Amino acid sequence: MPTTTMPAWRDPAVDPQTRAAALLSEMTLPEKLAQLGSYWPRPEEPEGGGDVAPLEEAFNAGRRTFEKAIEHGLGQLTRVFGSAPVEPAEGVAALRRMQDAVVKASRFGIPAIAHEECLTGFTTYRASVFPAAIAWGATFDPDAVGRMAAAIGDDMRAVGVHQGLSPLLDVVRDYRWGRVEETIGEDPYLVGTLGTAYVKGLQSSGIIATLKHFAGYPASKAGRNHAPVTIGPREFTDVILTPFEMAVREGGARSVMNSYSDVDGQPAAASPQLLTGILRDRWGFSGTVVSDYWAIAFLDMMHRVSPDRAHSGATALTAGIDVELPETDAYGRLAPLIEAGELDESLVDRAVLRVLKQKIEAGLLDADWTATPADTEQVDLDRPQNRVIARELAEKSVTLLKNDGILPLSGTTRTVAAIGPSAGEPRTFLGCYSFPIHVLARYEAEGTGVPVPSLIDALGAALPTANIISERGVPIVEPDRSGLPAAVEAARQADLAIVTVGDLASLFGRGTSGEGCDVEDLSLPGIQGELVDTILDTGTPVVLVVVSGRPYALGNYADRCAAIIQAFMPGEEGGGAIARVLSGEVNPSGRLPVGVPRTAGGQPGTYLAAPLGRASAGISNLDPSPLYPFGHGLSYTTFEHGPLETSATQIPTDGSVEVSIKVTNTGSRSGDDVVQLYLSDEVAQVTRPVRSLIGYRRITLDAGASARVTFEVHADRTAFTGIDLHRVVEPGRVTLSSGRSVEDITTTATLDLVGPLRIVDAPTLLTPTRVDPA
Repeated sequence: MPTTTMPAWRDPAVDPQTRAAALLSEMTLPEKLAQLGSYWPRPEEPEGGGDVAPLEEAFNAGRRTFEKAIEHGLGQLTRVFGSAPVEPAEGVAALRRMQDAVVKASRFGIPAIAHEECLTGFTTYRASVFPAAIAWGATFDPDAVGRMAAAIGDDMRAVGVHQGLSPLLDVVRDYRWGRVEETIGEDPYLVGTLGTAYVKGLQSSGIIATLKHFAGYPASKAGRNHAPVTIGPREFTDVILTPFEMAVREGGARSVMNSYSDVDGQPAAASPQLLTGILRDRWGFSGTVVSDYWAIAFLDMMHRVSPDRAHSGATALTAGIDVELPETDAYGRLAPLIEAGELDESLVDRAVLRVLKQKIEAGLLDADWTATPADTEQVDLDRPQNRVIARELAEKSVTLLKNDGILPLSGTTRTVAAIGPSAGEPRTFLGCYSFPIHVLARYEAEGTGVPVPSLIDALGAALPTANIISERGVPIVEPDRSGLPAAVEAARQADLAIVTVGDLASLFGRGTSGEGCDVEDLSLPGIQGELVDTILDTGTPVVLVVVSGRPYALGNYADRCAAIIQAFMPGEEGGGAIARVLSGEVNPSGRLPVGVPRTAGGQPGTYLAAPLGRASAGISNLDPSPLYPFGHGLSYTTFEHGPLETSATQIPTDGSVEVSIKVTNTGSRSGDDVVQLYLSDEVAQVTRPVRSLIGYRRITLDAGASARVTFEVHADRTAFTGIDLHRVVEPGRVTLSSGRSVEDITTTATLDLVGPLRIVDAPTLLTPTRVDPA
């Protein structure tokens, strides 16, 4: 009886690259192009809403029937779960039907990669909503971020998803930018380490992590979404690119998404220098590059560097974008250009080979592959263990900025007034890419989809003996003062007032934070500042709680408030986390991943400033110093830092040194401290930041306990982009410092780098730490 020979691309014993090449060699041009496209089973309303003209135009241009989209196969399925409120079991069934159709339509039976958003959790109905990325930054805890990402990945994998469009590694450059809430902070080392932890966690669950937005997006002019970026090559390399390099080289990220921005006149989607030269040739990235939604169409629509959609596709493909998302528009028009000799088919082959290899690595071409799990009735995307992780991250992110002794409130029997628009609105805890905000806002009857207790509800549980009265006072945005008198009366009746203000996220101007929700200055939204002043004028002690996606200027209120808490969109467990910090059940331990400005116009600015970017008395009348700096955060206990000790006072320019510090909890209760290590370059060939973070470690100490935190600092950690645009380690003296924030330095040590100047193409990016008994 004749035997059937298994094709090489089906043989799991053959390496993925060889399998992919074998399959590619058998494909026609239409079949190849199909692997570079996608299909979105989307509702009639566009993602951004019908009032967003460029998105609506691109949205409609790429629309095809499913049958047409899969005629020759399909590369990706876009957000089968994340586009409308469908129960998890319904989503699983829909994905299975679509994958079955894709496989049958393909001559080779190639399934599609299913991708979803997952920045604050799996962005789908009934799924856990974790804290926003800016809150991850406030935790300074890579391990916790990694556990969260693994849990997200487990849920996505369980329902047949393969790729997640996270993490976002943009480094904040302007607090007015609407997407600050999606970032991890303003420091590239913090962003890079936490982002790398997310990548490792997500990919440990078998989900492809997608780094975004590569690169330059957060440095847009005036903090406007999609605005041009004018940034120097040193800042671009040392600040913007560093987290991406770390996540590629240290985290093994398997996908990258381009930025919408144009940097110095070149859109990222059209940049071979960025997408091929830096990403692949310099860093060794071997995964797939996917376009941000409609970014390829924007090359002709918005950037005007292409005459039409087909040439936009040719430009993006040449630059290095492998897959067009969210639908196939530009790449579906490439065949005539190839047939006319305007585009080399080898560029198609290059991208298809990467796509097929990734599908093979994900097991999609193995004989035992199944579209989705067999059991769809027991899908729980908000598992109890998810909420435990969400609670941990929320509690670790809540940051105490000021406390005159009024906190904690444990055991109080007093009357407490809970005032402000955020106190009774749990959606203020959720980021713009959470499903309740991103999608359910269009389906008001659906609520939040998962339990999200309000702060008022949580206060009742945290302060069971207190008499809690509540008044909204004012809306988040609308200038409605009708509720102010009731709020004033509540404050006068109370022994203290908890005034909760901040953001409600949305998209494209419909919220106070989120994509396309940029602001002109950093005043509290609407008339919330007036509410704070009005309640302070009553004389009742005020605990100000800011629940927001960006830092707001608090200089007008800080001296008058008894305490101030910053909570960066802490997710579904956020209300309880804030309440437990207020009560004292939880000792606050968050640290600021961005500074809090004094005045609404005194920023934007970040702490990574060269000498002329800082306060300069007598030179300028403007002081850009923050009210509360990067790394700041108080506790209900106290920590003493000993001297900074180094294993050597000088090292070669290719050497390393151990730097250690003894930390003692000198208070009366257990607490967490975040030990921060900063670098100052005393003299360099170009201007350098006055101080930059090169290492950190979060530790837990019981009352009276001590520990020694040791950092292993390689000379490469002093590297910077020099005057000839090479990254160099330069001999000379540097100062290492540690403290409670970037401005509250408690101990320093000097270190001399000796030997020749070194050019480093792939410097050591991490500062390993360990904790030993003191």
